[in-house]
Amino acid sequence: MGDERLDRSRLIWAASLTALFGNTILAAVKIGTGIYAGSMAVIGDGIDSSMDVLIAIMSLIVARIISRPADETHPWGHGRAETVATTLLSCMLFFAGAQLILSSGKDIIFGVQREVPSLPSVIGTVISIVGKLLLAWSQYFLGKKAGSIMLKANAKNMYADVLLSAGVLVGLGLSMFFHVGLIDSWAAVLVGLWVIKSALGIFREANTELMDGGSDKTYYREVFDAVNSVEEAGNPHRVRMRRIAGLWDIDLDIEVAPNKTVTEAHWISYRVEKAIKARIENVYDIMVHVEPAGNMENEGYGLSEESLKTSPQPYTDH
Repeated sequence: MGDERLDRSRLIWAASLTALFGNTILAAVKIGTGIYAGSMAVIGDGIDSSMDVLIAIMSLIVARIISRPADETHPWGHGRAETVATTLLSCMLFFAGAQLILSSGKDIIFGVQREVPSLPSVIGTVISIVGKLLLAWSQYFLGKKAGSIMLKANAKNMYADVLLSAGVLVGLGLSMFFHVGLIDSWAAVLVGLWVIKSALGIFREANTELMDGGSDKTYYREVFDAVNSVEEAGNPHRVRMRRIAGLWDIDLDIEVAPNKTVTEAHWISYRVEKAIKARIENVYDIMVHVEPAGNMENEGYGLSEESLKTSPQPYTDH
C-alpha cells in the first residue's frame, strides 16, 4: 500500500507540473493578446487559464499531503485532502465565472461601446485551443492511471475550456465580421456561464465523495459476485462502499455455518477479501464481519443483493 500511495503521488505530481507550466504559458498568451487586441472574451478565457495555474499549484500541495502514511491523527490516511482540494477548485471556478459575467454584463446593460477585437485575439485563441487539448489529454491519462478524482476533474475542466475557447473564437469571428464590439461582451458572458456550469459539476462530484455516497451499483454487484464465488461464504449483506480519493473502502457482512471455528471463519473471510480485490481495482481496505448463518438481524443500512435490485440508481461519475 505504501509503494502504491507513492506511485500515485508521483503521477499527480507529474500531472500537476505539466498543468502548471502549460497553463502559465497559455494564460500569459491569452491575457496578453486579449489586452492588446481589446477582447474581453479572450481576457476572460485567460483568467480561466490563470485559475488553472492556481489549481495546478493546489494539486502539487495535495500530492505532497496524500503521500504521507496514515498516522494517529489520520488513521484513514490523508487521501481526502484531494477531495477537499477539488471542492475548493470548484468554488474558485464558480467565482471566476461569476466575476466575468458581472463585468461583461455591466457593459451590455449600460450599452458601453467596445472596440472590435483585432486579429491577434484570434491567433491567441487558436493557440489556446491546441494547447488545452494537449493538457486535457495529459491530465485525463495521468488521472486515470492514478485513479485521481482531482486530476480527472481538472481534465474535464480543460476539455470544457476547449469548448469555451471555441465559443470565444466564434464570438470574435462574429464581432469582426459585423464590426460590432458588443458581441465580444456577449461571448464573455457565455464564457462565464460555461465556467460556472463546470464548477457546479465538479462540486457535485466532490461533494458526493465527501458525503460517502453515490457508488455505482456495478461495483456492488462485483462485491456480491465475489462473495458468492467463495465456498462456504453466504448471504452478503450490509454492504457499504465509499471512496477515499481514488481508493475504495468496503464494509460487508457474510454468513458462515454456525459450527465453524473462529479460525475457519477467519479464512473464509480472507478468501472473500481476495475475491473482491481480484474484481475491484484500487481497494484501500475491506472489513468483513462474519455472522452465523440464519441469525441475521434486521439491518437498517448498507445494501443486500435483494435491495440492490429495487433501490434507485445513485449518482456517480467514476
